[in-house]
Amino acid sequence: MAKRILILTGDCAEDYEVKVPQQALTMLGYQVDIAVPNKKAGDMVQLVVHDFTGLDTYIELTGHRIAVDIAAEDANVEDYVGLVVPGGRAPEHVRMHEKAVTLVQDFFAADKPVAAICHGTQLLAPAQVLKGKAVTSYPACAAECKLAGAEWKNEQVVISGNLVTAQAWPDHPEWLRAFVELLGATITI
Repeated sequence: MAKRILILTGDCAEDYEVKVPQQALTMLGYQVDIAVPNKKAGDMVQLVVHDFTGLDTYIELTGHRIAVDIAAEDANVEDYVGLVVPGGRAPEHVRMHEKAVTLVQDFFAADKPVAAICHGTQLLAPAQVLKGKAVTSYPACAAECKLAGAEWKNEQVVISGNLVTAQAWPDHPEWLRAFVELLGATITI
C-alpha cells in the first residue's frame, strides 16, 4: 500500500500549487488525497491561476476543476505521512473551518512533515503552529506570519523542523525536494 499525502485546500487555490505537488508526489509513488472542507469525495473544486501583468498585485484567471478525494472532515492525521497546504485564495477560506485548523494542528502535534506555499501560511497562522518557526510565504502574508510568532524570511524556501515553506510556485523544485526529504525519501540523479 502506498504512503499517503494529504493536500488540504479549497476553491480558488492556486492551480500550480495543487496540481504540481499532486502529480510530482504521485510520480514518486505516494497516494495523494485532495481534501476540502464542506465538500465530499467526488465533488469538484475550482482552482485558479495567478498571473502578473504589470499591476501592483496579481490577476486571477480560471484554472482547472479537480475532484475532491476526501472531505476534510473525514481526514485523519494517522492515515497520512505528510501534509501539503497550497496557496491562492483558498487558505483564507479554509481557515474558517475548525476541522481544517485542527487537522493542521494534528500534523504538527504528530511531528509529520508539512509543506506550505504562498498564502498557505494563512491556514497555519490560526492553527497556532508557527510560533518559534522560521518561515517564508508570499510576501503579502509576512505580517500574518510574524503576528503568529514566526520569524519571516524573504527567501524562496525555508525549512524549520518538520515545516518547509516557499514563497510561490516558481519555487516548486527546491520546495518539493525539501518536503520529500522531510518525508524520509532520497532523490538522486
